[in-house]
Amino acid sequence: MPAAPERTEPRANERLSRNLATASVVALIVLCLAWELWLAPTGRGTLALKVLPLLAAPIGLWRYRMYTYRWVALAIWLYVLEGLVRSTSEGGLGQWLAAAEVVLSVVAFTACTAQIRLRLAAAKAA
Repeated sequence: MPAAPERTEPRANERLSRNLATASVVALIVLCLAWELWLAPTGRGTLALKVLPLLAAPIGLWRYRMYTYRWVALAIWLYVLEGLVRSTSEGGLGQWLAAAEVVLSVVAFTACTAQIRLRLAAAKAA
């Protein structure tokens, strides 16, 4: 029985989950920086440092690095937690920004999880 040809191009659903993951992480970085530095800063803006762990993620996500998808899927829950806490403890614009952080984090988690599942299923089928 001949071996199946090796895939070189990602499937459409893999590209979609990669694009969603990358876009949501980049949007989360931009949101957090704008929130903490201009829109509704808390203190002296030192909370903007919370984006540092995310800065390495877009490159790894764009290059289909499975390790990056896995650690982002785990680390993103810190941003969900922060968004949930701040959406219930702040008011006004800060509350809406926190809700947006939660939404972007859940989208990133869902996209990363989809990418992981798709790739593991493809590897198992091969």
